[in-house]
Amino acid sequence: MAVTALVVQNTPTGGPGRWERWLDEGGLTLDVVRGYAGEELPERLRPRHQALVVLGGGYLPDDDARAPWLARTRELAREAVEFGLPVFGICLGGQLLAQVAGGAVRGEHGQPEFGSTQLTLRQEAADDPLFAGLPARPHAIENHVDAITALPPGATWLASTDGCPYQAFRLGERAWGVQFHPEAEAERISGWDTDRLARHGADRDTLHRAALAADAESAAVWREVALRFAGQAVAAAT
Repeated sequence: MAVTALVVQNTPTGGPGRWERWLDEGGLTLDVVRGYAGEELPERLRPRHQALVVLGGGYLPDDDARAPWLARTRELAREAVEFGLPVFGICLGGQLLAQVAGGAVRGEHGQPEFGSTQLTLRQEAADDPLFAGLPARPHAIENHVDAITALPPGATWLASTDGCPYQAFRLGERAWGVQFHPEAEAERISGWDTDRLARHGADRDTLHRAALAADAESAAVWREVALRFAGQAVAAAT
């Protein structure tokens, strides 16, 4: 049986990136729905989809006026958590997962983070199905001004940075949210809005060079996480 993840894409440039080939390598097929383009999300995940991936975007999780598909996305995330389907939320997707499970998110909160950033894995990551055995201080691409301010009750806190404490967490056995972008290769930075970056004191070319220098090491880490997530979905479906 084919194992399929519903992928919610929230912006034209915010696709699944390198995770598409890595998840496929792990046996997980992607069904990408482009909410920003008016493509309709299903009313429920089951039985067609065995996992859920929610990508990033420049919205808050409940910004329904600008992104009306997020209301349905929240419903799908609740369904996945309730029935134990594997979930991976990236940036906005991680914030959305936190919010629907009882955590809190604030717009333009804390220190903005852009480009390749060093994470610190917490002790709890050593027992996590996706993060166990990873390097203690891996790099990942960040691109956010909003942040999770409180994790959901019972969540396992997996990673942090100095500027943004809640970088990764797990709900239950099979739902993960991250603030960073494991799916984004360094080259994506070359298309970022220079004016937006400048407002926050960041230079695109400098960010791009630093991300290129860390990209090979970073890719090895997040490929492993993608393969492990695919394995979770395949195991849950069989």
